Amino acid sequence: MRQFFILLFISVFSLQTLANTVSGHNGAVASRSEIASQVGVDIMQRGGNAIDAAVAVGFALAVTYPSAGNIGGGSFFVIHTADGEAITLDAREKAPLSAHEDMFLDEQGNLDRRLSMASLLASGVPGTVAGLLEALDRHGTMTRAEVIAPAIRLAREGFALNEDLAGQFAGVLRSMQAYPASMAVFTNDGDPYQAGDVWAQPALADTLERISEQGRDGFYRGHTADLLVAEMERNGGMISHRDLQEYDVQWRQPIKGSYRDYTIWSMPPSSSGGILLVQMLNMLEPFHVGAMGPGSAPTVHLMVEAQRRAYADRARHLGDTDYYPVPMEQLISKDYARTRFDSFDSDAATPSETIAPGSWPGESTQTTHYSVMDGSGNAVSVTTTLNSGYGNKIVVPGAGFLLNNEMDDFSAKPNVPNSYGLIGGEANKVEPGKRMLSSMTPTIVTRNETPILVTGSPGGSTIINTVFQVVVNVIDHQMSLADAVASPRFHHQWQPDAVRFEEGAFAPGVKERLEAMGHSQLRESGFGMGDANSIYFDGETITATSDPRNAGGAAAY
Repeated sequence: MRQFFILLFISVFSLQTLANTVSGHNGAVASRSEIASQVGVDIMQRGGNAIDAAVAVGFALAVTYPSAGNIGGGSFFVIHTADGEAITLDAREKAPLSAHEDMFLDEQGNLDRRLSMASLLASGVPGTVAGLLEALDRHGTMTRAEVIAPAIRLAREGFALNEDLAGQFAGVLRSMQAYPASMAVFTNDGDPYQAGDVWAQPALADTLERISEQGRDGFYRGHTADLLVAEMERNGGMISHRDLQEYDVQWRQPIKGSYRDYTIWSMPPSSSGGILLVQMLNMLEPFHVGAMGPGSAPTVHLMVEAQRRAYADRARHLGDTDYYPVPMEQLISKDYARTRFDSFDSDAATPSETIAPGSWPGESTQTTHYSVMDGSGNAVSVTTTLNSGYGNKIVVPGAGFLLNNEMDDFSAKPNVPNSYGLIGGEANKVEPGKRMLSSMTPTIVTRNETPILVTGSPGGSTIINTVFQVVVNVIDHQMSLADAVASPRFHHQWQPDAVRFEEGAFAPGVKERLEAMGHSQLRESGFGMGDANSIYFDGETITATSDPRNAGGAAAY
């Protein structure tokens, strides 16, 4: 076993993961964990396809990147197969069947943020395990045991913590002190872990082994389910055996758009990401964005105004289509985009208070995204999350995995912002069995039916705009993948009426020009926006890059 990890380290190092961009001809993975990325490449080297690799990476991330990689949260998958089929898989968490509209309100009718973020009531019914297994069953070629084995080994034998993970653990321990099972996992017998310490998770390994041996029943029934439900019953949670047993994933038609000579495939509701991405690209299409140049005042102004209008529509119209009639076709139509942009003034900002959600007749910054492509033309874009970093900070005793606090993504009270400042209403209210609205935007861009870009990001409400900018950087500004991902970003979400931006996002003098145009609230962000681990295929070479904002890793062969 020790030899396995020595070889793994050597192979990762030989692929230059100290640089975050690598290339190959047979397959590539970009993720937040260099170990997980190498797991995916190893699977493809053993004969697996990109879907096999994506499932293996998903389980590995639950071990090697626990703040967002998970088996206790939810995931979205966008898949483009070698034979040209584009599909999406919705494995978003669902509200427990006992959930109700007022469950996060106090006696005065005010939102109690602690309940929606830091309690067992905050947890939706997990979907990631069902999603990974369903993707494998439908489009994979390897067995459960083969793709889950690397994650089990990593959890059982442990791996050396880098400074990034050790620092994360130290930062989150205060929030975990009330939960003995969490402290047992994330401390070294009560002391903070240090970089270089070997971190093993035997209880998580046992849970993964049950999934490997029993499939869905190893998580949604039996011993693991008993442990999860017992924790809910002890501490006021809602998830029941019935909730777990009745959880289902949904294969959905992707959001499909066109932008210049490219086709955009992205996630439909219960994600808002695909609709807003296509809507914003539709608004940009009549303009010569490439000629304007990246970071210029005209480019930033144009993109911010598109962001402003799209996020206003999100607030009114987006929710779980199984519960609410989301007008998807109207929102992504080019005619609607033109109408929506009628009020655009190339010389002046449009105050958000004057932008109502459009009409017509009749998610935590601590999510994680990974991209996979194989040499046969299969591509997979996966975004997965617990919502906040480390979810609600509660590890299921005896099972070793963290629970999500995804219920905060519902509109717990109409027109009251959630933890990301996003506003919602009727379309996204809490209802039993409903999937909460997400901003996750796993996306695949094709040209002539061939995948050329696989991308996505974490970042809560900034996710959609991160993907938007990566796509524009590649298509309009013709940047290399590394530059498209590294390029500084900016973000507007309708309300609050402010532009947040990373250092270097604007060319010299642009900030002052934007202020003169009426963008009065320009706020430099103190942290990086997004983590767009992406892949680009130029017809011969597959290039993978992990976002330099974070300590991720790419692997290829």
